[in-house]
Amino acid sequence: MAILKDRMYHKFRLYGFLKNLRFFDPFLVLFFREMGLSFLEIGIVFSVREISTNLFEIPTGILADTYGRRKAMLASFSSYLVSFLLFYLFSSFSMYLVAMVLFAIGETFRSGTHKAMILEYLRIKGLERLKVDYYGHTRAASQLGSALAALIAAGLVFYIGSYRIVFAASIIPYILELFLISSYPKELDGRIVLVKGGWMKRFKQRILGTSKEFLKMLRNPLLVRGLLSSAGFDAIFKSAKDYLQPILKSQALALPIFLCLETDRRIAVVVGGVYFVIYLVTSWAAASSHRLQSKARSPSWAVNFSFVIGVMLLLVAGLATWAKVYALSIAAFLALYFLQNVRRPMLVGYLSEVIPRQMMATGLSVESEVRALLMAGILPLIGLLADRVGVGLALVMAALGGVILCPILRVQQAGPATNSGRKSK
Repeated sequence: MAILKDRMYHKFRLYGFLKNLRFFDPFLVLFFREMGLSFLEIGIVFSVREISTNLFEIPTGILADTYGRRKAMLASFSSYLVSFLLFYLFSSFSMYLVAMVLFAIGETFRSGTHKAMILEYLRIKGLERLKVDYYGHTRAASQLGSALAALIAAGLVFYIGSYRIVFAASIIPYILELFLISSYPKELDGRIVLVKGGWMKRFKQRILGTSKEFLKMLRNPLLVRGLLSSAGFDAIFKSAKDYLQPILKSQALALPIFLCLETDRRIAVVVGGVYFVIYLVTSWAAASSHRLQSKARSPSWAVNFSFVIGVMLLLVAGLATWAKVYALSIAAFLALYFLQNVRRPMLVGYLSEVIPRQMMATGLSVESEVRALLMAGILPLIGLLADRVGVGLALVMAALGGVILCPILRVQQAGPATNSGRKSK
């Protein structure tokens, strides 16, 4: 059955497109290095983001399920905007920590919430069977936004000569997101149970009711293993992916081209160009994930196989960086980005089969919390290793950690969908 490309379809895609106009993404590590931070300090900044995400993840997910997902999304983008302003206006390590906490609050209100809104919309329309394909289309729009953002960011850095400008530019699309989310229909808030009494009483009763459902959800072993597999892979990928930036910097300085340009401008051209290609490829990957999944032996096999391939690609990237074969390392990262964007829609589809629909925001928030816990430990470790032994060997160690986790995070095939969080009898 073809996807229903109505007004909400285009709004969902526009949301993803604007959300990924984060002009700082291709240059974030380089920005911190320009500000004088070591790789360990960068790892600490990222780790604070993940710890903050861990602290706020479940409460904000519950608030999204109990007070309305639209309000949670509006709170999310408001917090992002304040964070961007702090990054732009200040140049201290301590202020970056504050900015990252605000960024994390934005992430926790957003993560899982918008996916739950999409799945709620598909349920209302009777199109739940298309969730992998539909989510892949919206994710493809997100990656197109990232591709365009890479080019715009490269142009801004090239013209201004500093990485700081990318945070100011990111404010514009996020203001537009506030207006877009405000236009979403109320029915996408999900089921909200009204409770009589004062505000504090209503809050406690809603938290208690949702928490009971959450604890029931965790009794499903298929769901728990799926959450761990998704969070584990994403933690390794997201902890390592930004180290592509110093690799690209080394490649830019090694290339015998653009020699007439200043160093920062040469780096901007190479980094922006490569990230543009990466996000074009990942956009196609996200849109094609359902076709690739249909060719797999089973959804669980696809999830497990992609985990192993991802770890191997990271290992190749690390060894190639250590050997100063930067072109091979960049190619391995490109393949890893492709794989992650094929795998993610598959995981969302897998999880949606076993998470009760009214608990989707909470369930996906739990996944984000597990990922945050893992990243909080991995990020400073990779940063410390990068300072001590170099980026290449740091990536190799991260990949070896993934090898150890492979058998632990192996998922099993789910039974027929019941949308109740339990396997079919």
